[in-house]
Amino acid sequence: MSTPTSPADVKLPQRSGTVSSGFTRRTSMSDDEAIPDTDSSETTNLLLERLRAWKHMCGYLEDYFSATAKVQKSQSKDYEKILKAVNEPLKEGHHFSSSAGGVAGLFENLRNNTQGMVTMYLDGEKNIKNGVLPTLERLHKEIKNKSKELSTGATKGAKAVEKARNLTQKHIELLGQNSACFDAAASGKIEQHHDPYLLKRGINHRLNNQVNEENNHRQDILAVQNSFQQFEAHVLQTVQSTMEQFHQHMGGQLERQQAMYADILGTAQRIPPDFEWINFCMRNDATLVNPDSPPRSFSSITFPNMDHRSTQPLIEGSLERRSRAVIKGYNTGYYVVTPARYLHEFKDNDDFRRDPAPELSLYLPDCVVGAIDGVKFNVKGKDVSSGKIGNAFHTNTELSFKAHTPNDAEKWWSVIKEATRAPTVAAAAPTAAPTLASPTATSPAAISPSGAASPSRSVSGQTQPPTYAENEMEKTQSAQASAAAPVAATPVSASPADASPTAGISRTGSTASHFHTSPGGSAVEKS
Repeated sequence: MSTPTSPADVKLPQRSGTVSSGFTRRTSMSDDEAIPDTDSSETTNLLLERLRAWKHMCGYLEDYFSATAKVQKSQSKDYEKILKAVNEPLKEGHHFSSSAGGVAGLFENLRNNTQGMVTMYLDGEKNIKNGVLPTLERLHKEIKNKSKELSTGATKGAKAVEKARNLTQKHIELLGQNSACFDAAASGKIEQHHDPYLLKRGINHRLNNQVNEENNHRQDILAVQNSFQQFEAHVLQTVQSTMEQFHQHMGGQLERQQAMYADILGTAQRIPPDFEWINFCMRNDATLVNPDSPPRSFSSITFPNMDHRSTQPLIEGSLERRSRAVIKGYNTGYYVVTPARYLHEFKDNDDFRRDPAPELSLYLPDCVVGAIDGVKFNVKGKDVSSGKIGNAFHTNTELSFKAHTPNDAEKWWSVIKEATRAPTVAAAAPTAAPTLASPTATSPAAISPSGAASPSRSVSGQTQPPTYAENEMEKTQSAQASAAAPVAATPVSASPADASPTAGISRTGSTASHFHTSPGGSAVEKS
């Protein structure tokens, strides 16, 4: 049977350009906020609600044809049931355009024509049950399956995003608390795992994971969102095919019936496949994800206290440390001296591949710094990187470090030596000046560039065995008794390099040196 020509054959202008030109969506996530103030499941819930609307639309059509089949059998009295099946408004009807030419207009047309079919014969009952309804039932199942697929996949991604955001927020708050404690009590000891420098690097690690989860979830939702137009076109095309088949079954009835069903078919076919989707996008442009917006970039994100002075290293770079197993010799690592007066050792300077937990941490005020021997120097202290329980089993150990050049060693030694002093030492120095009885205590060879005791480097460049500060008190008492010990001198008049803060050191990308210090820091090059 040839398909009769209907007004639905007239091609309407394509509206694909309306989607791109009419969209003025806001970006759902701000690139300059660490924790965006958005709901990661907002788009998913909207699309799920839309699928429910299509499912109910399909259910309305099934009810319509089922009622039609019954009316074919019970004639005019049962045809009243057909009108009741479509007499109520569509569920989630606000998802459909209220203008003529859409799904809402189709159902309005169904109501009007059904009113005129009250006296229709029952000849098409068998054809409706065996040909029209199964197609709609399959379509109904397709919509349900797509809704289930979206709900399962998107919910999992949204939970992963929320979990990652909670971890980042927790560590940002922890950084704020410890940064405030650092400012309030600069001389107080900060626990190793509360070092603001470590907390910042921990935030970097978790924020990078969060951004990856957000971008992955966004990509999943965007892929589902982009497939909706094609899926809805399939739904409407299936409905149109069903209407055409229904029209063929009912074509043998009275001419009046045929004209009414032709009108129903024409109304359905006149709906462009993307008509409802375009209108839906225009009404919800502020909620849907904008496919033209770029993914989030880690480099443009800021978070509180990221530039706080307690997070900036005094000096950082690569050093070699002698392994405790003598047979292994020296191992290279990445070391940092922080404003909290910790010396941290890391495997590398990468915050993203793994959580940057220190391999070794020394609280410098509790350590003893030895003298420089060429490119080597020693630090004696206790590793505090294992927490309270692990630290209880650690003992003081003498660690041997080796810099790449003597100049590098001088800078590292100066910064570490300065970090071992309490901040109040400089203010109390004038009262200690009268204790300098020996003229040799002010000798240039006895004062290091940082104003500390001589690192046993003589003017001739020869080196001596390391002298630790823990022996200086005994020697000072002996000097007061005999007035003949040159090592009893304590730093009195600090050089300008001693008075300047060491927190101004910044991280650079230079490859000419294995560490980086800013102008005015404690790491002063020896001329």
